[in-house]
Amino acid sequence: MPSDKREKLQAIHLLAQSLGNNWQGIEKTPRVCGGEARIAKTRIPVWVLVEARGLGYSDADLLTSYPTITATDLANAWVYAEAHPDEIELAIERNEVA
Repeated sequence: MPSDKREKLQAIHLLAQSLGNNWQGIEKTPRVCGGEARIAKTRIPVWVLVEARGLGYSDADLLTSYPTITATDLANAWVYAEAHPDEIELAIERNEVA
């Protein structure tokens, strides 16, 4: 991995750690989207965005598909997903079975 990319990932991790449980733009509410992490004030789970990205959708594609979210919302989702990979992977697996 190039050092600049590694440094960016480290910066994201530090930012995520400094935020603790207060994730800007990300909410978890019991009985809303199964309590999964989602874009604030929407019903768009972070795992859905991560899965779409994994299938080859670009940020531009996602912003077109989900016109109620912004580039900042996506950035928040990516930081959250990076900090919680096991949670996101588990959510994807649970929803593949459902």
